[in-house]
Amino acid sequence: MNPALQAVLTVVLGVGGCVLYFWSSNLFLDKVLFPARGPNAGTNINRANMIRPWLFLAPAVVALGLYLAYPVLASAWLSLHDKSGENFVGFQNYSQMFSEPKFWESMRNNVIWLLVVPAMSTAFGLLAAQLTDRISWGNIAKSMIFMPMAISFVGASVIWKLIYDTRDADQAQIGLLNALWLKAEGGIGSILVLKVLPAILLIVGILALAYVIWGQVQQFSRGGALVKLLRAIGIAVGAWLVYVGLTWIVGLFTAVLPYGQPQFWLQIPFWNNFFLMAVLVWLQTGFAMVILSAALRGVPEDTIEAAIIDGANPFQIFFKIKVPQIMGTIVVVWTTITITVLKVFDIVRAMTGGQQETQVLANYMYDKLFVAVDWGVGSASAMIILLLVTPILVWNIYNARQEMR
Repeated sequence: MNPALQAVLTVVLGVGGCVLYFWSSNLFLDKVLFPARGPNAGTNINRANMIRPWLFLAPAVVALGLYLAYPVLASAWLSLHDKSGENFVGFQNYSQMFSEPKFWESMRNNVIWLLVVPAMSTAFGLLAAQLTDRISWGNIAKSMIFMPMAISFVGASVIWKLIYDTRDADQAQIGLLNALWLKAEGGIGSILVLKVLPAILLIVGILALAYVIWGQVQQFSRGGALVKLLRAIGIAVGAWLVYVGLTWIVGLFTAVLPYGQPQFWLQIPFWNNFFLMAVLVWLQTGFAMVILSAALRGVPEDTIEAAIIDGANPFQIFFKIKVPQIMGTIVVVWTTITITVLKVFDIVRAMTGGQQETQVLANYMYDKLFVAVDWGVGSASAMIILLLVTPILVWNIYNARQEMR
């Protein structure tokens, strides 16, 4: 069958099937099950109106149960069986998984992704939202920043793999990063671009993080025990990140850089993870920008005008007036990107295949399920991903309901 004709038939049958379902179900409800006639007409109408929403929800509930609930239960069941899925072995698969270095490598990398990607995507998105709202051609700029969202993860990975491409030193470099790298010769320009500028950016990031930590310390006494525990964990993690950032600054000025040699960027241990993260940050910044731009537009003008009258400068207006009022939206964006990070697979699979110490949980699960054909350990790793995602989903739903109230 011609693909175009097949697409048209799919749309017609899909839409027509939905219309037929809702028309026939309402007809059955109003004419057969609870007809609006006779002595019980009023009661029947009320009963029909109570059941009608469930008729509309039924297809979605069935689809979610079939495509979400059943796979979760099936994965939990398979995680307790051997690699063939036939013999019950209890928690042996989890024990085997926890003993594998590759699993802990994936856990370590996922933690790094969770710390870097949501923070960078949200920060860049917030910055882009604020700046594009202040220029005349802001809509064009927003379109350009949002454009990567239209690209699939695999397509973006191919683009960035070309950027990181490496050829021999005597050949022309088609990889943009290596072409720029070979321009560096160790002079004052190289020091400014490769050492001083990154150090300044790190210092700005550290100061911003320290500002956030200080704010949380000041609010530590507020909230219940759970909020205090989460705040304490956040402060501890933030303090550790500040320490790591300071060590990176020291490392920048003490490192001896291999000028004049093309670099295999995706094969540099530890740092290759950051080159992979750049792809997802590039993709998610547009999403964060659109959501946060809408939130910034919703900030009441009278609060900003009052701050200007009181003598507040633009930075104070942004950090003291705007950001606190859209904090709920920032948290939602952050947690949404966090869920995406926990499920990241395409980028790692397309660019490194999980080699060179870039393994992540989703790719580890794929390797176990479809490469090693080990249904037990593969399903166990899937359950670990589910356990990590579920608290974030619950937190996201809780914040959304608080926003609605």
